[in-house]
Amino acid sequence: MGEASDGLEAVHKAEVLQPDLTLLDIGLPGLNGIEAARQIRKCALNSRILFLSQEISSDIVQEALSTGAQGYVVKADAGGELLTAIEAVVQGSRFVSAGLRVKV
Repeated sequence: MGEASDGLEAVHKAEVLQPDLTLLDIGLPGLNGIEAARQIRKCALNSRILFLSQEISSDIVQEALSTGAQGYVVKADAGGELLTAIEAVVQGSRFVSAGLRVKV
């Protein structure tokens, strides 16, 4: 388990730790979460990526999922959805917050 304060550190820790699950925000300093996810997909091949963000724009959500991420949870819905999302993603399913309108 690890924690990172910015996107570059998240990529580095994912490369070193090879986590089963990487939880990312879109608005990371230095390197945003979308670009961090792209890089993590290359260096931690077995890590599943789940976004947890306040961003609700369908374009941003779609771009985040296009990185190969398996899930996206809106922070406002995290209390009721985060554990379900983690379980789904770890088991190989996709999860997108119920209030979002995106194609998965």
